[in-house]
Amino acid sequence: MKAAIQNISVIGDGGWGTTLAVHLAKNGYPVTLWGAFPDYVRQMQKSRVNSKFLPGIRLPKSVRLSADLTEAVNSADLLVLATPSKYIGPTLKNLKKFDYKDKIILSVIKGIDTTKLLRMSQLIHSSLGHNIHLAVLSGPTIAPEVARGIPSTAVIAARNLKIAKKIQHIFNSQTFRIYTNNDLAGVELGGSLKNVIAIACGVCDGLGFGSNTKAAILSRGLAEMARLGQAMGAKAKTFFGLTGLGDLVTTCVSPKSRNRGVGEALGRGHKIRDILSKMSMVAEGVETVKAVYKLSKKYRVSMPISTEVYNIIYKNKKPRQAVQDLMTRSAKAE
Repeated sequence: MKAAIQNISVIGDGGWGTTLAVHLAKNGYPVTLWGAFPDYVRQMQKSRVNSKFLPGIRLPKSVRLSADLTEAVNSADLLVLATPSKYIGPTLKNLKKFDYKDKIILSVIKGIDTTKLLRMSQLIHSSLGHNIHLAVLSGPTIAPEVARGIPSTAVIAARNLKIAKKIQHIFNSQTFRIYTNNDLAGVELGGSLKNVIAIACGVCDGLGFGSNTKAAILSRGLAEMARLGQAMGAKAKTFFGLTGLGDLVTTCVSPKSRNRGVGEALGRGHKIRDILSKMSMVAEGVETVKAVYKLSKKYRVSMPISTEVYNIIYKNKKPRQAVQDLMTRSAKAE
C-alpha cells in the first residue's frame, strides 16, 4: 500500500460509480471511470454526460473514461468497486489477474451474495485474496443528490482504521461528510438489508396507506435488521447510525429510491418481471431479499417483514394479504 493515494479508478459507470468519480474529481484527484461497454463509454467521452445513469451532471475534464480494465486497474492507487452486486461475480473474475499489493480497494456495493450468503467484502476477499487492503463505503446517499452537491454523509468502514482514515481524507468535502467505523459487518449489512425494508415501504405506498404504516415498517424493519446483524457478528449500535437508520430512512422516503419504487409498483398490482423489464438501473433489494430469507432461516432470526417481501416477489403473494398477515400475527411485546 502506497503512502499517498494519487490516482483513482472507479470500476462501474452506473449512477453511483459516476457520482463518486465526479465527486473525487471535484476534490482534485485524477479519476478513471471504467465501463464494461465500449460503445457507451465512447458516447460518454463525446457528450461528457452519463445520460443513462446520471443525466444532467457533466463529467469534469479530470474524469477519464475507459473501457480498458487493465489500464484502469494498473493506473490506480485506489480502486473503487461500484458494480451492482448482481454482476460482481464476473467483475471479480476479471480482476483476479492483477496485483493489489500496493493498492487499496474500496467497495461501494450494497448487497449480499445469494448463493454463498457472503457480504460483498467477504466475496471480494475470497476472490482477490485475504491480504488485500479493503474498505467499504456506505450510507444514506441518493446518487443525484451527492452529484449535485447537496449536503450528504457516509461511512467508510475497515478493520484497519488507518485505511479508513486515509480514504476518509480523500472523500471528505464541504458537501460530503465522511465518518469512519471498524464494524465492517454492520456497515455492509445495514446498507444491504435496508433495501428490502424499502421495498416493503413502497408496497405500502402503492396500496395507498399512510404515515402510520410507513413508521411501523421503518421501526420494525430496523429491529429486523439489527437482529440479523447481531446474529451475524455485527454491533447493534451500527444499525442506529448512518449506515442503518440513516440509510433506511433515505431509501424508504425518497421518491428517487429504486427499491421503494419497485415496492410501490408491486403494491399497485404490477408483476415483478414487468417492473424490472422497464428499469435501466438495478434495485438491489430484489436480489438481496433472497439472501435475507435464507439467512433468517440459517440464523433462526424472526424477520416477518422481510419474509413477506420475499413472498410477494417470489411466491406471488398478494401485497394486501401480506400486510394483513403481518397485522394479525400473534400479539407480543415490542
